Amino acid sequence: MSRFALVVTSLLVIIASSITLGGDAAAHETRMVGPYQFVVGWLDEPAFQGQPNAATIRVTDPRVTPAKPVLGLEKTVTIQVLSGGLTTPFTGVLRSVFGQAGLYALDILPTASGSYKYKVAGKVESLDVNETFESGPSTFADIVAVTSLQYPEQVPGGSDLTRRLNDLQATADQTRLVAMVAVVLGLAALGLGFIRQRA
Repeated sequence: MSRFALVVTSLLVIIASSITLGGDAAAHETRMVGPYQFVVGWLDEPAFQGQPNAATIRVTDPRVTPAKPVLGLEKTVTIQVLSGGLTTPFTGVLRSVFGQAGLYALDILPTASGSYKYKVAGKVESLDVNETFESGPSTFADIVAVTSLQYPEQVPGGSDLTRRLNDLQATADQTRLVAMVAVVLGLAALGLGFIRQRA
């Protein structure tokens, strides 16, 4: 093979890799797990609070050129998603993404903004896998609050709305308690007044 043909072939491989993986590289984390390349992130980015999305994992075998997508992982791998400091994960059915061999998605509707973790476990071909990926500036994107896009008024959603409702409930409970104490004291005062009149 001539030197020119080798250079052209190399350029074509680089361009093809950029097109195939370019969307993943911008806001995804890439990690080698054994001989396999894992690329994780959100299916739709930027990823917004309260908007349907999916935790994704793309697995390829780079020992061949071009890298070969690893198929069938929806049957052998699970993803658990955790938000912030929560310890109870979201789990669901991992699915292969149509038309994108080697890409798998766990559908989710993230209701809180901030950082998320993916725990990926199972088998990739004969390799046992147990990896944790965490969102952040150097990995994949955090979930963004939708208030950053709202105009002309910002409407609370998800965890913000829940927190406000809980605050209102707590205030209502305190008001109800004060009212009950006032009624009891009023009845006691009436009773005392009635007893004094009889005496």
